[in-house]
Amino acid sequence: MVQARNLARRGAAESGIDRSGAHRRLPDCFNENLSAIFLPVNIQLNNVSDTRKTIVVTLDKSEVDAEYQATVSEFSKFAQLPGFRPGKAPAALVLKRYGKDILGEFKQKVVAKAYRGALDEKKLEVLNLVNLEEGTIEPGLSAAVTVTVDVAPEFVLPEYVGLPTEIGGTEATDAEVDTVIEGLRGERADFKVAERPAQKSDYVKLSYEGNVDGKAIAELAPEKQIYGKVPQTWEEVEGTNEGVLPGLGKALAGVKTGDKKDITITFPADFAPVPALASKVATYAVEILEIRERVLPEFNEEFFKSQQVDNLDALKSSVRNNLKLRKDYENQTAQRRQVTEAIAAKVEFAVPQSLVDSETQGVLRQFIEENMRRGVPQDQFEKDKKELFAGAQKAATQHVKVQLILAKIAEAEKITVSERDIDNFIYREASRSGQKPEKLVKDLTKDRDQLRAIQQNIIFDKAVDFLVSKATVTTSQAKA
Repeated sequence: MVQARNLARRGAAESGIDRSGAHRRLPDCFNENLSAIFLPVNIQLNNVSDTRKTIVVTLDKSEVDAEYQATVSEFSKFAQLPGFRPGKAPAALVLKRYGKDILGEFKQKVVAKAYRGALDEKKLEVLNLVNLEEGTIEPGLSAAVTVTVDVAPEFVLPEYVGLPTEIGGTEATDAEVDTVIEGLRGERADFKVAERPAQKSDYVKLSYEGNVDGKAIAELAPEKQIYGKVPQTWEEVEGTNEGVLPGLGKALAGVKTGDKKDITITFPADFAPVPALASKVATYAVEILEIRERVLPEFNEEFFKSQQVDNLDALKSSVRNNLKLRKDYENQTAQRRQVTEAIAAKVEFAVPQSLVDSETQGVLRQFIEENMRRGVPQDQFEKDKKELFAGAQKAATQHVKVQLILAKIAEAEKITVSERDIDNFIYREASRSGQKPEKLVKDLTKDRDQLRAIQQNIIFDKAVDFLVSKATVTTSQAKA
């Protein structure tokens, strides 16, 4: 993984983790070395907020002309014109042939010079370039460039060693082991027709048709017929997990095949799948078509073989070990959450708005995608968009705040991105996506923004790992 090593060696500078610890989202031209020597410029700094600054940089006519001449000279060195060797063509011909390109390059250099000059003089730690107004930039005229940036907030790191965390016990109880094993048996259960009243854990085949205040639900929610009229479906009697209609399974105990009855269903106030049914009391005409009894498999050779064990003791041992691994993972996740929440509560500072805005869009997008998979209709998001945006913005603000703190901790503890970190990421991503590691390395080499984001996330993860390693731990007996 030689290429991966080269990616890692770009380190914090390439990842965008600077002294502020945040991502400098700046045009590439601003990161280039400028050939021209910085001349004195007029720089005016205005405070929009604690983290947002507006900088007005004025370059006089001589500075602008010097930059223009330097750009023309650079083009002249490599210009290839008929009848002239490279670098020997007259400047007038070079301007005639490459005038548009020269002007574009010249403007870019003036803007970059103004920007870098402002940062160097004002010692700003820029996190994000919010806006840039370059004004009129022409040879023979002075130029004024106005830049709006978000900068790193100033705050003192609170004490971050010894943060309190609480975890649960990792040893599985006999009851927990038995519950898992019963679940495994349930996955391989057989269902036989039962000529008796329905009992708990039976499955009932039924049809139903519902109405609210005398109006058919099929008309109230035509796009969600499953809540209005269904010719046949299966429902578990008093099952742990409810079916489509809330509370239907609890009303089926004691029914017999052929029964017809009305069942009252009260929909919860926050019934997202069909908002028109929220808080409504519906009456469903139900007909029982069939009852099947769930018959669990016996503890025999066939069942043990399906679980890749030899006997019941081996199965219990395997389940107990898996439960321990799951509890270990849950504890690790809980500790990571607890230390980030604890460190964020210890310090207050203004969070750069542009970073919050960007993060908010990501939170909203993830929330909408998850709820669409659950069947929430698109128009519901429109109705609730104000509340959704407020919630996403709050979460985004907290997330950005935590990242800024973690970046500062990473700087204090000299946490960096290593070759092994990049290798591990590439192998994990290759395994997840099915791509070859070599292709991922090639793609990352071309995409500097993605590389910065990956290295930045590695820094954050390692900083959280550090906090967890230094945290105090209390084991809650209640969770054991």
